[in-house]
Amino acid sequence: MAQISPKLLIPESFQVSRDDITDQLGLIWELIKAPLIVPLLQLGVYICLLMSLMLFMERVYMGIVIILVKLFWKKPEKRYKFELIEDDVELGSSNFPVVLVQIPMFNEKEVYKISIGAACGLSWPSDRLVIQVLDDSTDPAIKLMVEQECQRWASKGINITYQIRENRTGYKAGALKEGLKRSYVKQCEYVAIFDADFRPEPDFLRRSIPFLVNNPDIALVQARWRFVNADECLLTRMQEMSLDYHFTVEQEVGSATHAFFGFNGTAGIWRIAAINEAGGWKDRTTVEDMDLAVRASLRGWKFVYLGDLQVKSELPSTFKAFRFQQHRWSCGPANLFRKMVWEIIQNKKVKFWKKVYVIYSFFFVRKIIAHMVTFSFYCVVLPLTILVPEVKVPIWGAVYIPSVVTILNSVGTPRSIHLLFYWILFENVMSLHRTKATFIGLLEAGRANEWVVTEKLGDAVKKAAADAAKNKSNTKAIRKFRFKFTDRLNTLELGFAAFLFVCGCYDFVHGKNNYFVYLFLQTISFFITGIGYVGTII
Repeated sequence: MAQISPKLLIPESFQVSRDDITDQLGLIWELIKAPLIVPLLQLGVYICLLMSLMLFMERVYMGIVIILVKLFWKKPEKRYKFELIEDDVELGSSNFPVVLVQIPMFNEKEVYKISIGAACGLSWPSDRLVIQVLDDSTDPAIKLMVEQECQRWASKGINITYQIRENRTGYKAGALKEGLKRSYVKQCEYVAIFDADFRPEPDFLRRSIPFLVNNPDIALVQARWRFVNADECLLTRMQEMSLDYHFTVEQEVGSATHAFFGFNGTAGIWRIAAINEAGGWKDRTTVEDMDLAVRASLRGWKFVYLGDLQVKSELPSTFKAFRFQQHRWSCGPANLFRKMVWEIIQNKKVKFWKKVYVIYSFFFVRKIIAHMVTFSFYCVVLPLTILVPEVKVPIWGAVYIPSVVTILNSVGTPRSIHLLFYWILFENVMSLHRTKATFIGLLEAGRANEWVVTEKLGDAVKKAAADAAKNKSNTKAIRKFRFKFTDRLNTLELGFAAFLFVCGCYDFVHGKNNYFVYLFLQTISFFITGIGYVGTII
């Protein structure tokens, strides 16, 4: 058979020497840019501007409402019936309702003593308090330590039970659901839930239970989280800034206007009857707390948020743990929205405007749009417009709107205002993972139900640092908190760092908008997180 020349298979216009490949690629780019790239990128700009406006209006609305709430709204103690439960010599403890405290755990070696001790220290009649330690630990040594701690408190007269399961079906939701099945729980009216790193103050129940006792339509009282390790490293400071807005504004506004907000999964107390009426705990998503809250709200139950009732807790100190947590917190709500949107629309028990608030404000804008617009606009579309100068981004969309949104987001943590610019860059980096997780949740892809327990270090870091200070030659105390460089590498962040660096260089040479200043700073942020040094724990 005669050999077929490669030239017969390649059009003449492409039969060029290697030196001309760059010119040919440039020609191809010019041929497809006008009819294809420019329209698609322009469409992307319009979509991003629309999402930015939606987020902007949401933040302005929340800002106006929170000002009105602080100035004119009555405090929860005035909006609802509230009367402290006093000790009565004649009645004894019979005027106190029986309360169940659940502490779900999973290999919590560093913090189990703190949470158990705090729960056992609650100021409540001992015969009206039942404490459950729901231990799903897989490490036999840790299970033994937790069980012995429970036995130690039981020997002091505390009604505390240590409960394990044969498997981790349903993860946290499964453990909480299993705990409510115990026969002794039937006498309990309310259940307080604390994760293993949470430390309620002794008066927690005395300040929260009266809302439930005196208002039969209230299902949940949620306390605010206060972070004991916020100053540990830059990573924890960034987290504090993000979460403080959630508590200071989102939770407060939801409670004051619609008596609805998402249960935070811990530091809250539920009416057990409301949990049962809503269908109990479900493990269909990784946000079983939000799932229960939405279902209870659709049945007419009200929620109360107490901003001045604070519970100490711990923030993730490692970037790896933080990424897993953010995946769960972003993927879960999107997946829940997919599963419940029609149920919310068809519900007959709640008012129309509450439906609008839950679907549009609570879910669509805060849980989906907020993640997507941050990443798609400022990390993808805006840099691409530098390479395609035919597509313009209006200054109000590129600068003014994000500036206002950022200022409104920062009101919760005024002490960290000097970190605002780096917080913006860090949030842009995290929006990459949040957007990815949001799509996984919406599409119910492979990692939609992935549950990785957030690692808690408790006082282990401080102890290790103290040991190292006493004996500098002894590095074993802190060795376990150090990681190999290869374990720190995050290729996705490094890839975007390279992309933004190229766009920044192009804008520096050919651009007119001086976006390269932002792009180079964002490149540094992606690079720092890419090599795993966003925060130092010691």
